[in-house]
Amino acid sequence: MILTGCRILNFYRRKHSFNFLLIKRRTAVFALALLLVTSALVTSTTLCLLSIPKKVYTVVIDAGHGGIDGGGIGIRSNTTEAEINLSIALKLKVYLEALGNINPILTRTNADGLYETDATNKKTSDLKARKAIITTASPDAVISIHCNQFPNRTRRGALTFYNSNSDMGINLAQSVQTFLNKLNQIHLETTYLAAGGDYYILNCTNYPSVLVECGFLSNVQDDKLLNDASYQTELAKAITLGVTSFFNST
Repeated sequence: MILTGCRILNFYRRKHSFNFLLIKRRTAVFALALLLVTSALVTSTTLCLLSIPKKVYTVVIDAGHGGIDGGGIGIRSNTTEAEINLSIALKLKVYLEALGNINPILTRTNADGLYETDATNKKTSDLKARKAIITTASPDAVISIHCNQFPNRTRRGALTFYNSNSDMGINLAQSVQTFLNKLNQIHLETTYLAAGGDYYILNCTNYPSVLVECGFLSNVQDDKLLNDASYQTELAKAITLGVTSFFNST
């Protein structure tokens, strides 16, 4: 008969008259039984942990504009916003993929727009195509990459916008802005708050979505930074940290 740990202990308490050798033998039996039970529990726990699948997140990365719609133009560089957006989006895809549990999906992978070539209104056709990609992906987050332009040429810095009716979108935007502000602090010596924005890409679905204005092409310093591959990489890293921080908090 195999005694449980509690019975062995009770047995020891009742048998005070047993000699030292007998107690030593029974202690050895108890230690062996405890070791086997502990080993079984550890093995069982390990197997349970291994059997839990790692959560995989889907993120749609939307490089704004493309094709006949170049978006803004750099005040000094004359580079189109569409080119910069795509370059940052491709870098962001690399960083998100490197995490191992994020599946990034690009709305566009080249310079072309997403509109039907025979569409009467190519802008509308393009936006609907982006919505279709997002809807099909059923993502955990949507990141739309853009560059800003403003009449006041002193305005600069990276800003994040959200749909004011989406609590998750607000949280995502605030998380991304937190890390973009680290770059803003370095290059502008100032920070910004994420803001509500009435943009199609934010309103077309209910998935947590943000629109990131990576800088102002109408500002000389920002125009230079936005055309710098290393700065584009820093932007991609900051957005990646913001996205992962958002997922960790939810």
